[in-house]
Amino acid sequence: MKTIKGPGLFLAQFISDEAPFNTLEGICEWVASIGYKAIQMPTNDSRFFDLERAATDLAYCADFKATLEKYGLELSELSTHLQGQLVAVHPAYDELFDAFAPEVYHGNPQARQEWAVEQLMLAAKASKNLGLKAHATFSGSLLWPFLYPWPQRPAQLVEQGFEALAERWLPILDAFDAAGVDVCYEIHPGEDLHDGATFERFLAAVDHHPRANILFDPSHFLLQQLDYLAFIDRFHDRIKMFHVKDAEFNPSATQGVYGGYESWVDRAGRFRSLGDGQVNFVGIFSKLSQYNFDGWAVVEWECAIKDQEQGAREGAEFVSKHIIEVTEKSFDDFAGVATDAEKNNRLLGLSTSDK
Repeated sequence: MKTIKGPGLFLAQFISDEAPFNTLEGICEWVASIGYKAIQMPTNDSRFFDLERAATDLAYCADFKATLEKYGLELSELSTHLQGQLVAVHPAYDELFDAFAPEVYHGNPQARQEWAVEQLMLAAKASKNLGLKAHATFSGSLLWPFLYPWPQRPAQLVEQGFEALAERWLPILDAFDAAGVDVCYEIHPGEDLHDGATFERFLAAVDHHPRANILFDPSHFLLQQLDYLAFIDRFHDRIKMFHVKDAEFNPSATQGVYGGYESWVDRAGRFRSLGDGQVNFVGIFSKLSQYNFDGWAVVEWECAIKDQEQGAREGAEFVSKHIIEVTEKSFDDFAGVATDAEKNNRLLGLSTSDK
């Protein structure tokens, strides 16, 4: 067994225009001061990370890592969540998702999608240049408007949707394979890959590509009322990344998993800071350790109630307390005895002639 690394912090919810969150050095100093050992870096803000330069300039990559090391930090992974979303967008969401791309691509879905694919290709090269082994992203979605089977879906609509999604992702997966980096899709509502069944559909469509893997975030599974511990048992060989994020689900007479169009704070299912929700992290850390997951435990802070800085401070301590330093011995080694074939035969009631 292997020991999970951590705690790390995903910076997407913390980058801002206010100090210390408006510069790489400022945010690194803050992250280290509250107990984190790594950062997971979004790639959509060049003030902090220049994706194109990292894909082509080894000196830039060395300087970036040196800045982190100055504060005792490592880079756990890069993230292209926003760009990955744009690899596949149903037209119903075109205007909403334009905000994820530079303004020059707004109103031009084809150009926006081409830009997103190029971003992923750059991320493969940048990850290799930085010595990373995994990359975080979203799958995007062509089928999400048809999630609920009413009105009745035409025959083969779902199959064709996954074929089209796979066609878009296969060249990207091949590029990451050439770079020696796993693509870790965050299994997330709003994506075509939002649960185990949809991940298996996608995996079949990409012919079980070795680089098609999972960013495991149990908060999304709790809100769907999915068995996230059994998910680890089923998909542990594809889980290459871990977001530590809490959630709670409190169904009522007026709400269930769909939330009644309510705001986050008023939904039956909502994200919470670590320790304030219902996710069984003792079980999760045990399962992941059992299956030799040795990646980073990365806190993703999202909460409808608690302040983000408090959530981040508490999150570092929460993860540190949950990481299991795996044993290299068996608990009953003290009672062990040497192998004795003749004694074993006697205990089994076997004689030499029975062998």
